[in-house]
Amino acid sequence: MIDLRRVPDLWRRCDVTVRDFLFALLLGVLALVPALNSHGTQLGTIATRPFDTYAVAAILLESLSLTIVRRWPSACLALVGVGFGIDELRGYHSITTIALPIAVFSAAVHVEGRRRIVVAVLSSAGYVALATGVHHVGASEGVADFVTFYLALAAVWGAGAWLRTVRRAEAERRRHVAEATRAAERTRIARELHDVVTHHVTAMVVQAESARYLTANPERLDQTLTAITATGRRAIGDLRHLLDLLNPNHDTAPRTEAVGELSTLVEQTRQAGQPVEFTAEGLPQETKGSAEITAYRVVQEALTNALKYDHGSPTLVHVRYGAHDILVEVATDGSGSSAASPGGSGRGLHGLRENVGVLGGEFEAGPRHGGGFLVQARIPAGSAP
Repeated sequence: MIDLRRVPDLWRRCDVTVRDFLFALLLGVLALVPALNSHGTQLGTIATRPFDTYAVAAILLESLSLTIVRRWPSACLALVGVGFGIDELRGYHSITTIALPIAVFSAAVHVEGRRRIVVAVLSSAGYVALATGVHHVGASEGVADFVTFYLALAAVWGAGAWLRTVRRAEAERRRHVAEATRAAERTRIARELHDVVTHHVTAMVVQAESARYLTANPERLDQTLTAITATGRRAIGDLRHLLDLLNPNHDTAPRTEAVGELSTLVEQTRQAGQPVEFTAEGLPQETKGSAEITAYRVVQEALTNALKYDHGSPTLVHVRYGAHDILVEVATDGSGSSAASPGGSGRGLHGLRENVGVLGGEFEAGPRHGGGFLVQARIPAGSAP
Protein backbone atom coordinates (compact mmCIF):
# COMPACT_ATOMS: atom_id res chain seq x y z
CA MET A 1 0.00 0.00 0.00
CA ILE A 2 1.37 3.43 -1.00
CA ASP A 3 1.98 5.87 1.82
CA LEU A 4 0.18 9.05 0.69
CA ARG A 5 2.50 11.17 2.80
CA ARG A 6 5.38 10.18 0.52
CA VAL A 7 3.63 11.21 -2.68
CA PRO A 8 4.87 14.85 -2.66
CA ASP A 9 8.43 13.68 -2.06
CA LEU A 10 8.19 11.08 -4.85
CA TRP A 11 6.76 13.74 -7.16
CA ARG A 12 9.70 16.07 -6.49
CA ARG A 13 12.14 13.26 -7.19
CA CYS A 14 10.65 12.58 -10.62
CA ASP A 15 12.50 13.98 -13.63
CA VAL A 16 11.12 17.32 -14.79
CA THR A 17 10.20 15.79 -18.17
CA VAL A 18 8.07 13.13 -16.48
CA ARG A 19 6.20 15.75 -14.45
CA ASP A 20 5.63 17.93 -17.52
CA PHE A 21 4.46 14.92 -19.52
CA LEU A 22 1.69 14.18 -17.02
CA PHE A 23 0.39 17.75 -17.36
CA ALA A 24 0.69 17.57 -21.15
CA LEU A 25 -1.22 14.29 -21.24
CA LEU A 26 -3.98 15.72 -19.04
CA LEU A 27 -4.34 18.74 -21.33
CA GLY A 28 -4.57 16.50 -24.39
CA VAL A 29 -7.24 14.32 -22.80
CA LEU A 30 -9.30 17.36 -21.75
CA ALA A 31 -9.17 18.65 -25.34
CA LEU A 32 -11.05 15.54 -26.47
CA VAL A 33 -13.90 16.05 -24.01
CA PRO A 34 -16.91 17.19 -26.14
CA ALA A 35 -18.13 19.65 -23.51
CA LEU A 36 -14.81 21.52 -23.70
CA ASN A 37 -14.69 21.82 -27.49
CA SER A 38 -14.40 25.30 -28.99
CA HIS A 39 -13.43 26.86 -25.65
CA GLY A 40 -9.89 27.79 -26.63
CA THR A 41 -8.28 30.93 -27.97
CA GLN A 42 -9.97 32.40 -31.02
CA LEU A 43 -7.73 34.65 -33.07
CA GLY A 44 -10.07 36.17 -35.65
CA THR A 45 -13.65 35.32 -36.51
CA ILE A 46 -13.07 32.08 -38.41
CA ALA A 47 -16.08 29.81 -37.97
CA THR A 48 -15.60 26.86 -35.67
CA ARG A 49 -15.40 23.51 -37.43
CA PRO A 50 -15.66 19.98 -36.03
CA PHE A 51 -12.52 18.07 -35.08
CA ASP A 52 -10.86 16.03 -37.81
CA THR A 53 -7.40 14.57 -38.47
CA TYR A 54 -5.81 18.03 -38.57
CA ALA A 55 -7.45 18.85 -35.23
CA VAL A 56 -5.91 15.77 -33.64
CA ALA A 57 -2.53 16.76 -35.06
CA ALA A 58 -2.90 20.30 -33.65
CA ILE A 59 -3.96 18.96 -30.24
CA LEU A 60 -1.00 16.58 -30.09
CA LEU A 61 1.45 19.30 -31.10
CA GLU A 62 0.13 21.78 -28.55
CA SER A 63 -0.33 19.41 -25.64
CA LEU A 64 2.41 16.79 -25.86
CA SER A 65 5.02 19.39 -26.76
CA LEU A 66 4.66 20.66 -23.19
CA THR A 67 6.55 17.51 -22.15
CA ILE A 68 9.76 19.36 -23.08
CA VAL A 69 8.62 22.83 -22.02
CA ARG A 70 11.41 23.10 -19.44
CA ARG A 71 13.97 20.72 -20.90
CA TRP A 72 13.99 22.23 -24.43
CA PRO A 73 11.85 25.40 -24.24
CA SER A 74 12.82 26.71 -27.70
CA ALA A 75 11.78 23.49 -29.44
CA CYS A 76 8.61 23.37 -27.35
CA LEU A 77 7.66 26.92 -28.37
CA ALA A 78 8.25 26.09 -32.05
CA LEU A 79 6.09 22.94 -31.94
CA VAL A 80 3.34 24.61 -29.93
CA GLY A 81 3.42 27.54 -32.36
CA VAL A 82 2.87 25.20 -35.32
CA GLY A 83 -0.02 23.50 -33.53
CA PHE A 84 -1.50 26.86 -32.56
CA GLY A 85 -1.28 28.03 -36.19
CA ILE A 86 -3.10 24.94 -37.46
CA ASP A 87 -5.76 25.35 -34.78
CA GLU A 88 -6.41 29.01 -35.59
CA LEU A 89 -6.27 28.72 -39.38
CA ARG A 90 -8.60 25.70 -39.38
CA GLY A 91 -10.94 27.14 -36.73
CA TYR A 92 -10.88 24.30 -34.15
CA HIS A 93 -10.36 26.62 -31.16
CA SER A 94 -9.26 23.77 -28.89
CA ILE A 95 -8.50 24.40 -25.22
CA THR A 96 -4.95 23.22 -25.93
CA THR A 97 -4.30 26.70 -27.29
CA ILE A 98 -3.48 27.68 -23.70
CA ALA A 99 -0.20 25.88 -24.34
CA LEU A 100 1.06 28.91 -26.30
CA PRO A 101 1.37 31.37 -23.35
CA ILE A 102 2.82 28.52 -21.26
CA ALA A 103 5.49 27.88 -23.89
CA VAL A 104 6.20 31.61 -24.27
CA PHE A 105 6.60 32.02 -20.49
CA SER A 106 8.91 28.99 -20.23
CA ALA A 107 11.08 30.22 -23.11
CA ALA A 108 11.48 33.62 -21.43
CA VAL A 109 12.49 31.92 -18.19
CA HIS A 110 14.83 29.21 -19.44
CA VAL A 111 16.38 30.28 -22.74
CA GLU A 112 19.77 31.92 -22.19
CA GLY A 113 22.04 34.43 -23.89
CA ARG A 114 21.57 35.52 -27.47
CA ARG A 115 19.24 32.62 -28.10
CA ARG A 116 16.57 34.55 -26.23
CA ILE A 117 16.78 37.36 -28.82
CA VAL A 118 16.67 34.83 -31.67
CA VAL A 119 13.66 33.06 -30.16
CA ALA A 120 11.85 36.37 -29.59
CA VAL A 121 12.49 37.56 -33.17
CA LEU A 122 11.50 34.25 -34.80
CA SER A 123 8.40 33.97 -32.62
CA SER A 124 7.35 37.51 -33.54
CA ALA A 125 7.90 36.76 -37.23
CA GLY A 126 5.85 33.60 -36.90
CA TYR A 127 3.02 35.50 -35.25
CA VAL A 128 3.01 38.11 -38.02
CA ALA A 129 2.76 35.31 -40.59
CA LEU A 130 -0.07 33.67 -38.63
CA ALA A 131 -1.98 36.96 -38.25
CA THR A 132 -1.63 37.58 -41.97
CA GLY A 133 -2.88 34.08 -42.74
CA VAL A 134 -5.84 34.37 -40.38
CA HIS A 135 -6.75 37.70 -41.94
CA HIS A 136 -6.64 36.26 -45.47
CA VAL A 137 -8.90 33.31 -44.66
CA GLY A 138 -11.72 35.58 -43.68
CA ALA A 139 -11.16 37.08 -40.22
CA SER A 140 -12.75 40.46 -39.70
CA GLU A 141 -10.41 41.68 -36.91
CA GLY A 142 -8.41 44.78 -37.57
CA VAL A 143 -4.74 45.34 -36.91
CA ALA A 144 -5.50 46.61 -33.40
CA ASP A 145 -6.96 43.24 -32.36
CA PHE A 146 -3.93 41.31 -33.60
CA VAL A 147 -1.62 43.82 -31.93
CA THR A 148 -3.55 43.46 -28.65
CA PHE A 149 -3.09 39.67 -28.66
CA TYR A 150 0.61 40.11 -29.49
CA LEU A 151 1.03 42.55 -26.60
CA ALA A 152 -0.66 40.04 -24.29
CA LEU A 153 1.93 37.43 -25.32
CA ALA A 154 4.66 40.04 -24.90
CA ALA A 155 3.43 40.65 -21.35
CA VAL A 156 3.69 36.90 -20.69
CA TRP A 157 7.24 36.98 -22.06
CA GLY A 158 8.03 39.95 -19.81
CA ALA A 159 6.72 38.10 -16.77
CA GLY A 160 8.99 35.18 -17.61
CA ALA A 161 11.96 37.50 -18.10
CA TRP A 162 11.24 39.13 -14.71
CA LEU A 163 11.12 35.71 -13.03
CA ARG A 164 14.39 34.81 -14.70
CA THR A 165 15.99 37.99 -13.34
CA VAL A 166 14.69 37.28 -9.84
CA ARG A 167 16.00 33.72 -9.94
CA ARG A 168 19.39 34.86 -11.19
CA ALA A 169 19.61 37.50 -8.44
CA GLU A 170 18.67 34.90 -5.82
CA ALA A 171 21.24 32.45 -7.18
CA GLU A 172 23.88 35.19 -7.07
CA ARG A 173 22.90 36.05 -3.51
CA ARG A 174 23.17 32.42 -2.46
CA ARG A 175 26.55 32.15 -4.17
CA HIS A 176 27.83 35.16 -2.25
CA VAL A 177 26.44 33.76 1.01
CA ALA A 178 28.09 30.40 0.31
CA GLU A 179 31.42 32.08 -0.45
CA ALA A 180 31.19 34.20 2.70
CA THR A 181 30.30 31.11 4.73
CA ARG A 182 33.26 29.19 3.32
CA ALA A 183 35.58 32.12 4.00
CA ALA A 184 34.31 32.40 7.58
CA GLU A 185 34.73 28.66 8.06
CA ARG A 186 38.29 28.78 6.74
CA THR A 187 39.03 31.64 9.14
CA ARG A 188 37.53 29.70 12.04
CA ILE A 189 39.54 26.60 11.17
CA ALA A 190 42.72 28.67 10.92
CA ARG A 191 42.07 30.14 14.36
CA GLU A 192 41.35 26.73 15.86
CA LEU A 193 44.56 25.34 14.39
CA HIS A 194 46.46 28.38 15.62
CA ASP A 195 45.09 28.03 19.14
CA VAL A 196 45.70 24.28 19.34
CA VAL A 197 49.08 24.06 17.63
CA THR A 198 50.67 27.26 18.94
CA HIS A 199 50.00 26.57 22.59
CA HIS A 200 51.19 22.99 22.61
CA VAL A 201 54.20 23.58 20.36
CA THR A 202 55.24 26.64 22.35
CA ALA A 203 55.11 24.61 25.56
CA MET A 204 57.16 21.84 23.94
CA VAL A 205 59.77 24.30 22.61
CA VAL A 206 60.16 25.96 26.00
CA GLN A 207 60.40 22.60 27.77
CA ALA A 208 62.94 21.35 25.24
CA GLU A 209 65.04 24.49 25.72
CA SER A 210 64.96 23.96 29.48
CA ALA A 211 66.00 20.32 29.07
CA ARG A 212 69.37 21.41 27.68
CA TYR A 213 70.40 22.65 31.09
CA LEU A 214 69.17 19.63 33.06
CA THR A 215 71.66 17.02 31.89
CA ALA A 216 73.30 17.15 35.32
CA ASN A 217 69.97 16.49 37.05
CA PRO A 218 68.57 13.25 35.62
CA GLU A 219 65.42 13.34 37.75
CA ARG A 220 64.34 16.80 36.57
CA LEU A 221 65.39 15.95 33.02
CA ASP A 222 63.15 12.90 33.11
CA GLN A 223 60.27 15.00 34.42
CA THR A 224 60.77 17.55 31.65
CA LEU A 225 60.91 14.91 28.92
CA THR A 226 57.79 13.29 30.35
CA ALA A 227 56.04 16.66 30.24
CA ILE A 228 57.11 17.14 26.61
CA THR A 229 55.69 13.71 25.75
CA ALA A 230 52.41 14.46 27.51
CA THR A 231 52.14 17.82 25.76
CA GLY A 232 52.75 16.19 22.39
CA ARG A 233 50.06 13.61 23.05
CA ARG A 234 47.60 16.30 24.05
CA ALA A 235 48.44 18.19 20.86
CA ILE A 236 47.76 15.08 18.77
CA GLY A 237 44.48 14.49 20.61
CA ASP A 238 43.33 18.07 20.08
CA LEU A 239 44.27 17.97 16.39
CA ARG A 240 42.40 14.71 15.91
CA HIS A 241 39.36 16.19 17.59
CA LEU A 242 39.54 19.25 15.34
CA LEU A 243 39.92 17.12 12.21
CA ASP A 244 36.94 15.03 13.33
CA LEU A 245 34.87 18.19 13.54
CA LEU A 246 35.83 19.04 9.95
CA ASN A 247 34.47 15.69 8.78
CA PRO A 248 30.74 16.20 7.98
CA ASN A 249 30.04 12.49 8.51
CA HIS A 250 31.56 12.38 11.99
CA ASP A 251 29.37 12.28 15.08
CA THR A 252 31.82 14.09 17.36
CA ALA A 253 30.12 16.91 19.25
CA PRO A 254 31.82 20.30 19.53
CA ARG A 255 34.10 20.51 22.56
CA THR A 256 33.12 22.81 25.38
CA GLU A 257 35.82 23.90 27.82
CA ALA A 258 35.09 24.75 31.45
CA VAL A 259 36.81 25.03 34.85
CA GLY A 260 38.22 21.49 34.75
CA GLU A 261 39.93 21.95 31.40
CA LEU A 262 41.25 25.35 32.44
CA SER A 263 42.93 23.70 35.42
CA THR A 264 44.53 21.18 33.06
CA LEU A 265 45.67 24.00 30.79
CA VAL A 266 47.21 25.86 33.74
CA GLU A 267 48.97 22.71 34.95
CA GLN A 268 50.42 22.11 31.49
CA THR A 269 51.77 25.65 31.47
CA ARG A 270 53.31 25.14 34.90
CA GLN A 271 55.07 22.02 33.63
CA ALA A 272 56.60 24.20 30.92
CA GLY A 273 58.24 26.28 33.65
CA GLN A 274 55.74 29.10 33.99
CA PRO A 275 54.61 29.85 37.57
CA VAL A 276 50.86 30.31 37.23
CA GLU A 277 48.35 31.19 39.96
CA PHE A 278 44.83 30.21 38.92
CA THR A 279 41.62 31.33 40.62
CA ALA A 280 38.03 30.79 39.50
CA GLU A 281 34.82 32.28 40.91
CA GLY A 282 31.38 30.88 40.32
CA LEU A 283 30.40 28.02 38.03
CA PRO A 284 29.81 27.94 34.28
CA GLN A 285 26.22 27.76 33.09
CA GLU A 286 24.67 24.34 32.67
CA THR A 287 24.30 24.94 28.92
CA LYS A 288 27.86 25.33 27.73
CA GLY A 289 28.51 27.06 24.45
CA SER A 290 30.60 29.63 22.64
CA ALA A 291 31.15 31.77 25.76
CA GLU A 292 32.96 28.96 27.61
CA ILE A 293 34.97 28.01 24.54
CA THR A 294 36.02 31.61 23.95
CA ALA A 295 37.00 32.04 27.59
CA TYR A 296 39.18 28.94 27.33
CA ARG A 297 40.80 30.28 24.14
CA VAL A 298 41.53 33.63 25.80
CA VAL A 299 43.33 31.92 28.69
CA GLN A 300 45.12 29.56 26.29
CA GLU A 301 46.41 32.34 24.04
CA ALA A 302 47.43 34.54 27.00
CA LEU A 303 49.39 31.69 28.61
CA THR A 304 51.00 30.87 25.27
CA ASN A 305 52.18 34.47 24.95
CA ALA A 306 53.41 34.41 28.56
CA LEU A 307 55.52 31.36 27.74
CA LYS A 308 56.87 33.03 24.61
CA TYR A 309 57.61 36.54 25.78
CA ASP A 310 57.71 36.45 29.60
CA HIS A 311 58.91 32.96 30.40
CA GLY A 312 59.39 32.42 34.10
CA SER A 313 57.34 35.45 35.09
CA PRO A 314 54.70 34.89 37.79
CA THR A 315 51.40 34.76 35.93
CA LEU A 316 47.94 35.36 37.34
CA VAL A 317 44.87 33.77 35.75
CA HIS A 318 41.51 34.82 37.13
CA VAL A 319 38.16 33.67 35.71
CA ARG A 320 34.81 34.78 37.12
CA TYR A 321 31.57 33.15 35.95
CA GLY A 322 28.73 35.60 36.43
CA ALA A 323 25.01 35.30 35.77
CA HIS A 324 25.26 37.08 32.42
CA ASP A 325 28.93 37.04 31.45
CA ILE A 326 32.37 35.53 31.97
CA LEU A 327 35.25 37.78 33.02
CA VAL A 328 38.79 36.63 32.20
CA GLU A 329 42.02 38.27 33.30
CA VAL A 330 45.55 37.02 32.63
CA ALA A 331 48.55 39.09 33.77
CA THR A 332 52.32 38.78 33.94
CA ASP A 333 54.75 41.10 35.77
CA GLY A 334 57.43 41.37 33.10
CA SER A 335 60.20 39.71 35.09
CA GLY A 336 60.59 36.75 32.74
CA SER A 337 62.59 36.13 29.60
CA SER A 338 61.76 35.84 25.90
CA ALA A 339 64.96 34.03 24.99
CA ALA A 340 63.12 30.78 24.32
CA SER A 341 60.42 32.41 22.23
CA PRO A 342 59.77 30.68 18.88
CA GLY A 343 58.27 33.94 17.56
CA GLY A 344 54.70 34.76 16.67
CA SER A 345 52.47 36.18 13.95
CA GLY A 346 50.13 38.34 16.05
CA ARG A 347 47.10 36.43 14.74
CA GLY A 348 46.16 35.04 18.14
CA LEU A 349 45.15 38.25 19.93
CA HIS A 350 43.57 39.65 16.77
CA GLY A 351 41.48 36.50 16.39
CA LEU A 352 40.44 36.59 20.03
CA ARG A 353 39.35 40.21 19.71
CA GLU A 354 37.13 39.26 16.76
CA ASN A 355 35.70 36.18 18.50
CA VAL A 356 34.83 38.10 21.64
CA GLY A 357 33.36 40.91 19.55
CA VAL A 358 31.13 38.49 17.65
CA LEU A 359 29.60 37.43 20.98
CA GLY A 360 29.03 41.07 21.93
CA GLY A 361 31.83 41.16 24.51
CA GLU A 362 34.85 43.35 25.21
CA PHE A 363 38.53 42.47 24.81
CA GLU A 364 41.67 44.38 25.80
CA ALA A 365 45.31 43.36 25.65
CA GLY A 366 48.39 45.46 26.23
CA PRO A 367 51.37 46.29 28.49
CA ARG A 368 50.77 46.84 32.20
CA HIS A 369 51.94 49.88 34.15
CA GLY A 370 55.17 48.89 35.78
CA GLY A 371 55.89 46.03 33.38
CA GLY A 372 54.32 42.87 32.17
CA PHE A 373 51.30 42.23 29.99
CA LEU A 374 47.57 42.17 30.74
CA VAL A 375 44.78 40.43 28.85
CA GLN A 376 41.16 41.13 29.86
CA ALA A 377 37.93 39.91 28.34
CA ARG A 378 34.24 40.17 29.16
CA ILE A 379 32.24 37.51 27.34
CA PRO A 380 28.43 37.48 27.48
CA ALA A 381 27.34 34.04 28.66
CA GLY A 382 24.85 32.15 26.52
CA SER A 383 25.15 34.57 23.57
CA ALA A 384 25.42 31.75 21.10
CA PRO A 385 24.54 28.10 21.41
